[in-house]
Amino acid sequence: MKKLLMLMSSVLLVACMPNIGGNEKDDLDLTSKFNSTWNIYESFVTNDDGTITYHALPWGGLVGSFKERNMPVDWSAYESITFEFAEPTKVPTQIMVSDQLKTTGKAGISSLTCYFDGSDVTSVSEVALQSSDTSVVTVKRVYLNPVNGTWESSPIWTGNCAFGNWEAGFVIKPEVFETANEGDKLEFVYTTDQSIEESRFWLIKTIYNETENTLQGNDNELNEWGCVLLNKDAKTYRIVLTAKDIVNLRKTGLYASGHYAIVSQVNLVKKKLAISPSDV
Repeated sequence: MKKLLMLMSSVLLVACMPNIGGNEKDDLDLTSKFNSTWNIYESFVTNDDGTITYHALPWGGLVGSFKERNMPVDWSAYESITFEFAEPTKVPTQIMVSDQLKTTGKAGISSLTCYFDGSDVTSVSEVALQSSDTSVVTVKRVYLNPVNGTWESSPIWTGNCAFGNWEAGFVIKPEVFETANEGDKLEFVYTTDQSIEESRFWLIKTIYNETENTLQGNDNELNEWGCVLLNKDAKTYRIVLTAKDIVNLRKTGLYASGHYAIVSQVNLVKKKLAISPSDV
């Protein structure tokens, strides 16, 4: 009898222990939260494997609500939110966080990440996945990525470049990128020129100087002309640099131009990783 009680206690102890070896992304999984749509004529199905098949209409939305006790949540401890797709997207797709932070991905991508850099995410109420046209999107998983360090920013270009209708641009010299590393970010500080009535969109295009090749770090966000659609009311736009970007930027530098955006500064943002007690 004593042995039986000890065995039962061991089983209960194991059952109650936290999943220390679990997948961190699983712990931050948000997929099940996406259970409604903005457009009543859209539909979705939650499949047996946990994926979501979303039948999208232009600029509708597959929506996840994140309010707790009817209050928005604070996501400032997280760096980004990622959507993984079971199949490549057929049309451009957009993530919208609380109707203020947007990231657009081109057709044919298998994942899309919306970074919270420079944005206030202390009061998040909902997130929506949108398609630019009628489409079927199969969402494999949605999860948050925690902040695992701090970012230090330093200016590498200052000015006041008003792009106009592709009438102006600026160059950042190759030597500026000698201290840049894979995973660092380029931050463009900008405003959108809303004084031009005929302009209803604002673009930025970043290429390796003296070439026609766009940066790799924001390839998922580029439209068919290699441009990024800027958020009208945002103040910053960031690109995570890849190893290829670093090599090419050190060779030729960067050229930036666009459509009715005004860039006042470009910063190199470097990550300072958190130090664990075992490293001290």
